[in-house]
Amino acid sequence: MFDALHCFLTVVEAGNLSRAAKTLQVAVSSVSRRIDWLEEDVGAKLFVRGSRLVLLTDAGERFLPRARHLVAELAEAKAAVTAVDPEPRGVLTVTAPRAFGRRHIAPAVGDFLHRYPLMELELQLNDDVVDLSAQRVDVAVRLGPLPDSDLLATYLAPRRRIACASPAYLARNGTPATPLDLLDHNCMNYVSRSALACWWCFDGVNRNKPLPVSGSLRSDDVDFMLDAAVGGAGVAHLPSWLASEALVAGQLVPLFGPASQGEERVTDGIHAVRLPGRSHPVKAQLFIAYLRDHVGTPPYWERALAAHETIAA
Repeated sequence: MFDALHCFLTVVEAGNLSRAAKTLQVAVSSVSRRIDWLEEDVGAKLFVRGSRLVLLTDAGERFLPRARHLVAELAEAKAAVTAVDPEPRGVLTVTAPRAFGRRHIAPAVGDFLHRYPLMELELQLNDDVVDLSAQRVDVAVRLGPLPDSDLLATYLAPRRRIACASPAYLARNGTPATPLDLLDHNCMNYVSRSALACWWCFDGVNRNKPLPVSGSLRSDDVDFMLDAAVGGAGVAHLPSWLASEALVAGQLVPLFGPASQGEERVTDGIHAVRLPGRSHPVKAQLFIAYLRDHVGTPPYWERALAAHETIAA
């Protein structure tokens, strides 16, 4: 598989089979056979082959970034196996959104550093999307949809938002029975450069488009929104990883059933991403694997919510 993928990428770079064969130092027929085998294995034509040029098909275009990722992963796996130093050491730079980093990464780093005592961790909390190459970052935790890129992504958890309000707010203003009732409530809005257009979306409501809610409070800080909601400022639509403790403690009340909360697709979830081909990928892989185990499946905040809902029922 590795040879076929490497051949595929070489053909893409070379533009035709002859130049790819020269680069690989094999016969043109060997290149052709490897491409034939790969196309049969993936079940789609990857190239339109001409006498002088080969062009990627639509399937080939979709397959290209995945092939790059696979080749990079395989190369890094081989490097990890042949590494002469069995004990990882040195600085690992990690970036994450502020609120998520404080709640779900900071509590985990002590045990990680105890497990790998020769490593040092530099954690940068930043709500902006950081360029890993320019900022020399090893691992980034990303919330939301991942654009097409050369980054290698590891899925950590789904991303789910829960409409909720404090008992005091509901006592004063009544409890909305459906998401459409939110149009008559004081709803908090999240505003920032990375704000999601779908923040107030609910499955099957308003043709899955954001509800035009309004309210007297807006913020670019989700921690502030959580505290304000607990204080009775209005209805919030908060990520489950942020609101779970307040919901379990009874400081906030979930407004609608799980079917209306709109758990997002895996591609829109929480991921750890890294650049392929870095000189020391083992440290990044160790941290991502540790973080994935720490979060768990399902993530521990979702397990806490499920246990609370079972007790409440």
